[in-house]
Amino acid sequence: MPSYRILVVEDFEPFRRFVRSTLQPRREFRIVDEAVDGLDAVEKERALQPDLILLDIDLPQLNGIAAAEQIRIVAPDAKLLFMGLQFLPVMIVEVFRVGARGYIHKLRAHSELVPAIEAVLAGKQFVSSILDLMDSANAHHQHEIHFYSDETVLLDRVSRFVARALKVDGAAVVLITPERGESLVRNLKADAIDVDAAVQEGTYISVNAVEALSSIMIKSVFDPNRFSDNLNSIIESCCKAARAKHPHIALYGECCGALCAEGNCDAALQIEKKANSLLEAYDIDIMCAYPLSAFHGADVERTFRSICAEHTSVFLDRTL
Repeated sequence: MPSYRILVVEDFEPFRRFVRSTLQPRREFRIVDEAVDGLDAVEKERALQPDLILLDIDLPQLNGIAAAEQIRIVAPDAKLLFMGLQFLPVMIVEVFRVGARGYIHKLRAHSELVPAIEAVLAGKQFVSSILDLMDSANAHHQHEIHFYSDETVLLDRVSRFVARALKVDGAAVVLITPERGESLVRNLKADAIDVDAAVQEGTYISVNAVEALSSIMIKSVFDPNRFSDNLNSIIESCCKAARAKHPHIALYGECCGALCAEGNCDAALQIEKKANSLLEAYDIDIMCAYPLSAFHGADVERTFRSICAEHTSVFLDRTL
């Protein structure tokens, strides 16, 4: 069994004690040293060259992000795994920008510390889950949320999401801006999807996201009855048109992201809650897209957490 040398950088002694007690029973992990501030971390990385650095994001003298930037200069291949008590989208982007491979929320470290270390050492990425498990009745369905800043990355993800359903004789509903909708169609055609035939059959339905919002909002207030009537009608139409006996539906939406960008995150949260009822009624997976720039202001962390909690999976654009 391989042995991995780990440098722990954390200024809070009780949490360092927790890390020690968690890792010491694992023979494959060996804590070679501990540091209590960012400057000390840089020096100990240079001297020890550990296999992994477990790095607190909020450190004295030199914070975790600044320390990581200096560490990458002296050790470009160093594997960095951040820890912290916040979960802000902008902060997560910064973590990956400086070359880290993961981020653990400290409140979930009891269950995620070891899996995160294993993932990072294996060359994978890891971001702490802040989600409660969905009811077992709909746990096999997905309600994903993608926070993006790169248009190309988003389109690639949406294309794969929609193509999966169409390739198994299912159907797809996309609530999308017209320009991005045209790009999506080009991507699908490049993947050998006959989009024109799917449109004619009724298994590919594209709706302008702005028009979709106007149909379910009354003076900036979400109308759940209109939402149910409109979406159920579209999905039922797809189910009848699909060739499969029990067709799988892919639903992609940009409406909630647009609402957050306008500052109406409360309405977006209500829509996400209502969308979860679709998982119980249909064989459906849902993917939502939110621009990272939509999250700003004093209450951003609460809003971000609340919206994430309505989804089964959270994905962040890590291209920065």
